[in-house]
Amino acid sequence: MKKVETKKYLCFYIGSLHKGGAERVFVNLAEFFQKKGYRVTIVTQYQFAQEEEYILPQGVKRILSDLTEDELSNSRIINFCRRVRKLHRIWKQEKPNLVLSCIGKNNFMTIVTTMFTQTRPVVSVVGEAREEYPNRLMRMLANFLFPFASGVILQTERSRYFFHKKVQRRAVILPNSLNPDFIKPRYEGQREKRIVSVGRMDANKNHEMMIRAFASLSDRYPDYTLTIYGDGELRGHLERLAVELGVADRIDLPGVIPDVARQIEKAALFLLTSYSEGVSNALIEALATGLPVISTDVPSGGTVELMTDGVSGLIIPPGDVQALERAMDRLLRDPAYADKLGREAAKIQERLAPERVNGLWQAYFEKIMM
Repeated sequence: MKKVETKKYLCFYIGSLHKGGAERVFVNLAEFFQKKGYRVTIVTQYQFAQEEEYILPQGVKRILSDLTEDELSNSRIINFCRRVRKLHRIWKQEKPNLVLSCIGKNNFMTIVTTMFTQTRPVVSVVGEAREEYPNRLMRMLANFLFPFASGVILQTERSRYFFHKKVQRRAVILPNSLNPDFIKPRYEGQREKRIVSVGRMDANKNHEMMIRAFASLSDRYPDYTLTIYGDGELRGHLERLAVELGVADRIDLPGVIPDVARQIEKAALFLLTSYSEGVSNALIEALATGLPVISTDVPSGGTVELMTDGVSGLIIPPGDVQALERAMDRLLRDPAYADKLGREAAKIQERLAPERVNGLWQAYFEKIMM
């Protein structure tokens, strides 16, 4: 009798599908594996309004693991234990071959709740490790629990050294794939006199730094504008700062928009001024678009994993407004050099092409599930 081969079953565990970098990576991976013939489910603790979340690909199931009102207790300890039991029941019922999790405590939960099941847990650190595990207790738990995982995925070599040697030896470096919307020929026409950035308006992204640098150069480059795509709690502060510095009429904050690739492809310059990042999807996409890019050297090593200073962009220290001014001035007064950097940057399309990168994730998962 011919043996019937069943589809391998993957689950992805994350806090929510709220629009953000890690969430988008998981949705893209889920779509890739579903198209490759795997059964795929995404398990989230929370659910936001539909317009605030990424849409799941057709055929990918979703399960909510949060406690219902009937299950909640007045005790935080009891609620934690109930969440652990509920997630453990989900793995027992679903019986996935492998669960991939990311972000801080989610990784701990995945390792603990898959114990005494046939499911193999794989944990990933997609952000800055020091932010995901910010204190001594969190770091101790990571170093204790990660060796019990079937796999550990990091995104940069620098992040490897945050962990104990036992974790370092087991970890693999796997990049994020490029959003398919950004795989297209580089725009070669006349560039608009616009400087652009994409990201949530919070303290870490440090958009204030780019507004101050832009204001300092505004008299030298009076035809240029600055557009920051995104939204967040500091939007009002940034608007007031632009007024205070006398550049409000040349700074545009259009909020979150669809089709970012089309909106930024003709710009003269892209800025990333974050204090910390894992591997920034916004930076990946700007480089793939072929924009001349200036980015801060984030502690995780995410920037240097993606670009080479003076070859495919310019890299500056985090928080250094004067360095940003000098870098902007250098590219704005020398469009030929800026164009050279952009052409080199666009080569990342091949390096991070979805089929290639997702294939690396698939090969790693298959090795674990053997």
